[in-house]
Amino acid sequence: MSKNILIIGASSGIGEATAQLLIKQGFNVYSASRTAPTITTVKHFTWDALNPDNTVFNELPDVLDGVIYCPGTINLKPFARLSQDDFKNDFQINVLGAVSVIQAVLPRLKKSSRASIVLYSTVAVKIGMGFHASVASSKGAIEGLTRSLAAEFAPNKINVNCIAPSLTETPLAKNLLSSEEKKEASNKRHPIGRFGNVSDIASMTSFLISNDASWMTGQILNIDGGMSSIKTM
Repeated sequence: MSKNILIIGASSGIGEATAQLLIKQGFNVYSASRTAPTITTVKHFTWDALNPDNTVFNELPDVLDGVIYCPGTINLKPFARLSQDDFKNDFQINVLGAVSVIQAVLPRLKKSSRASIVLYSTVAVKIGMGFHASVASSKGAIEGLTRSLAAEFAPNKINVNCIAPSLTETPLAKNLLSSEEKKEASNKRHPIGRFGNVSDIASMTSFLISNDASWMTGQILNIDGGMSSIKTM
């Protein structure tokens, strides 16, 4: 029987690439975001992380085998220029949106023989980067949430893991990669010699959703071209 997977944010970037990959692998994919994806085989629900209406999830199948929460922010400013609203907005999109979705669909996840939740952090939580105070704060909360939920949900056979990428070429990151000069500079910052692309993250996401990752939970996976762990000479 095909597994049912809900992707929050399947209309672009990592979410879209993951949806395409999972569909090829035979999963039933459901989407929730402000914008409908162009993938015609996905059933879409209009949902906004800033104003979540979880009644839309009442139309999901009774059993859900996975949730992938993709919404994120790249709000890079000097700390002195970050307002309280900046922090609140980033926390709402990155953390409270995820909490809202997981709480809404948890009864469906518990009915699965083995379900998975995949969340996303950032390399900036582990290594510290200037101008990342707001986004790193909220993504740091996501890493704590990942471990806490992994412990709480383990008896229900629900795995919870988190991917922490470095800069990945998505619509959200377009301003950081808007010229060949910026792209080359980003390539040089990564030990592996290049910034990320959506397939790098989608392939790891699909692994975490699959049965091959059934013995993995509570993990923060740094898929970042070596940024967080090595330094070349």
